Amino acid sequence: MSDSLTGQGGALPPKLDTTVEHVQTEFQGEAGRISYRIDGTTLQVVTIQLEPGEVVYSESGGMSWMSANVEMKTHSGGGLGKMLKRAFSGESLFITDFFVNKGTGIVAFANEFPGKIIPFDLAAGQSLIMQKDAFMVAEKTVDLDIHFRKKLGTGFFGGEGFIMQRATGPGLVFAELDGEVVEYHLEAGQVLKVDTGYVAMFEPSVKFDVTMVKGFRNIILGGEGLFLARLEGPGRVWLQTMPMTKLANKILQYMPKAGGGSGGSGGFNVNLGDLLGG
Repeated sequence: MSDSLTGQGGALPPKLDTTVEHVQTEFQGEAGRISYRIDGTTLQVVTIQLEPGEVVYSESGGMSWMSANVEMKTHSGGGLGKMLKRAFSGESLFITDFFVNKGTGIVAFANEFPGKIIPFDLAAGQSLIMQKDAFMVAEKTVDLDIHFRKKLGTGFFGGEGFIMQRATGPGLVFAELDGEVVEYHLEAGQVLKVDTGYVAMFEPSVKFDVTMVKGFRNIILGGEGLFLARLEGPGRVWLQTMPMTKLANKILQYMPKAGGGSGGSGGFNVNLGDLLGG
């Protein structure tokens, strides 16, 4: 890949040795389409190769490294309205484009959390709804917008709040999900109930709602909280095995408490907030 790093040559990166354990995925795009490869296991990185005329974008601060000939252009990403939407959702106010004017360049985006980078080649008009912060990078032709959950209960108890992200094709989009990823293809009317926070992404055809756990003993003693996410087909659903919020809460149990005590203990501790799913 040395020629690509200097920006002097036009050759694609060398063919990957897929017998090497860390190599995961590679894709060679046609004229006008990016090529990429994904390396790593639990902390992955996607390296995108750019030719003149090819543009990818990410939220500000998303890039990890790039070759010297890659240009950056930071902008509002669609005007004041788009900026306000991103501000409301807690995302970066600005979008950064990456492109080259001559030669071949590379730009890389690494996971911010142990998990997987999932590429999707969306057709024109095809959309994916993903958890907030899942968007990593996309071709310039992909439209990124915020997605509001329509039902009040879904927003409060669905694990990710009212706001998610919606990517619409055509083009390649890369999402970063927490932990390992399990995909289900739900038939029409088929329902999957999931502990909140484990829902990473789904197609717009999937109905997303929340349902209360049945049974007083299940609520108090089951340890699953009051609510579960309810996903009804048809459509595909992607679940993640290590939601960042779950991991943060687990680590918090072992953090030192005020007064010098340690967070964990060998005794039987009952926390009302935990019992009620807080």
